[in-house]
Amino acid sequence: MRIVIALGGRALLWRSAPMTTEVQRRNARVAAQAIAPLAAGHSIVVVHGNGPWSSPLAQQADSYPGAEPYPLDLLDAGTQGMIGYLIQKELRNLLPPQTPVATMLTMITVDPDDPAFACPSTFVGPVYHRDASDTLAAKRGWIFRRDGTAWRRVVPSPEPQQILEIKPITWLLDHGAVVICAGGGGIPAVRPTSAPGVLADAEAVIDQDLASEMLAEDVGADLFLMATDVDGVYLHWGTPEQRRLDRVTSGELASYHFPGGSIGPKIEAAVRFAAKTGKRAAIGTLADIPGIVAGTAGTNVITQPGLRPPNPAASGAGITAGPITAGTEAGEATPHTTWTPAYGSPRPMAGAG
Repeated sequence: MRIVIALGGRALLWRSAPMTTEVQRRNARVAAQAIAPLAAGHSIVVVHGNGPWSSPLAQQADSYPGAEPYPLDLLDAGTQGMIGYLIQKELRNLLPPQTPVATMLTMITVDPDDPAFACPSTFVGPVYHRDASDTLAAKRGWIFRRDGTAWRRVVPSPEPQQILEIKPITWLLDHGAVVICAGGGGIPAVRPTSAPGVLADAEAVIDQDLASEMLAEDVGADLFLMATDVDGVYLHWGTPEQRRLDRVTSGELASYHFPGGSIGPKIEAAVRFAAKTGKRAAIGTLADIPGIVAGTAGTNVITQPGLRPPNPAASGAGITAGPITAGTEAGEATPHTTWTPAYGSPRPMAGAG
């Protein structure tokens, strides 16, 4: 079975965990310990988030007088290499020496006319006081929005269109490699209408879950698994009636609206994958990965109700639950349009530099 495992930022940096290299190494080791046992019997693709790493890298440039901030494509490339290396190293320490593991820098094209470019909405980088954000907006042309009591830069989050490295990724998988790719949603690129044969960078962020879903389609995945820090999608979260959705059809799930937050894009990606491919998508924790693969843990999203395969681990299918009502990881459902992640505890305020 071919499995795409998307490690959310919160699966790699737990809530309130300190942002240190040692913590990142430990969390990469935990992720590898959950993934490595699957490689003996399955074809594995790993995608990771980059949110926890982007802000420190962005602030490094600001710490040098006269230095310009790194553009988002360089930050994306840097985090793909850094986090990919940590996961690759830990997987190599656990897998047989003959099992190849490769990290692939991944560019993903977006439409330059995507409506998201006219309405930046995804938070990136550190938080600022209002006066510092006003200074940066005037100096660099950045757009800021309130994030709690502070201000943060917002950038467009366009839809992914094409994974440019899909051929080498597929070749590696077909030759038995464990592949780490499309980190952080990929490096966004556009083909300008004035020069369609040229790739230009885009100051944007592609949602990791939607990029992972497209990757899962392109590589012919049998299971699309999104790992986060909660064990599934809950109804009536935070109330005495809260309960986890164990199995649900894509049609049922698509009839509800979930907040942007961290769970909203995962819901959208799971529905897309199950509806387009007829195969299973799932949401759960790293610790539950064996059970999720077997279809006995997490929230499993399928297309046809009432189907229970004789061997869930081999077939990648699941079964449906009964009728449900809307609910989310973090409260009651509301319409969502864009992803606005929040990681861990509040970060220190940054100056304008």
